[in-house]
Amino acid sequence: MKPKVAIIMGSDSDWPVMQSAAEILEEMGIPYDVDIVSAHRTPQYMVEFAGSAYDKGIRVIIAGAGGAAHLPGMVASLTPLPVIGVPVKSSNSIDGWDSVLSILQMPNGVPVATVALNAAQNAGILAAQILGTSDQDIYSKLLSFKLALEEKVKEKRQGLKDKLGKD
Repeated sequence: MKPKVAIIMGSDSDWPVMQSAAEILEEMGIPYDVDIVSAHRTPQYMVEFAGSAYDKGIRVIIAGAGGAAHLPGMVASLTPLPVIGVPVKSSNSIDGWDSVLSILQMPNGVPVATVALNAAQNAGILAAQILGTSDQDIYSKLLSFKLALEEKVKEKRQGLKDKLGKD
């Protein structure tokens, strides 16, 4: 099955963060591809990747980057596909703020949907939500996912009440 989502990152050191996007996509049954695409070290490959993504069946790109974090914005400048940026707190980062602001502060006309620092799971969920607008199976899985979140909160609420001896 052709991948519908591409998870890209500037370095394999971003994978421990980006892996949670892949886990959500697997849970939702959404085929995806993973690649290292460095805006700074492989700019020509980045251009090729962004230019060919749609023809390869990609409908959403999740791009994680740390430090200067140019990858999500540069990819967004090269494709009309939705790009979800994941700021990654890297070893050379300024508490992750450099990554957050580099991805978040895009000029008008080149949007990047930006999730919280290291929140690749949310990027996976957002990608599923985008695809779910036109895919009933994904939409149904998202409904189940949201209900499971609600159940977890109910269980935690009851657990706290039990612990405190309150009804």
